[in-house]
Amino acid sequence: MNWKAASSAAIFCGSIYLTGCSPSVRLEAPDKPIEINMNVKIEHEIRLKVEKDVDELLSSQKGLF
Repeated sequence: MNWKAASSAAIFCGSIYLTGCSPSVRLEAPDKPIEINMNVKIEHEIRLKVEKDVDELLSSQKGLF
């Protein structure tokens, strides 16, 4: 066997060997649905500024609101 044929055979076998080691990426959907637990506390404060006569009107007529 000559060196040219041996080196060609070695390159061929090496390339076959290295293609088996190529990285692969697999994308799979999960079996269970994804759960996101969010504990959110929402606080808000409403402030009203009214003039004195509007304030008197609101206090004098209790059934207005």
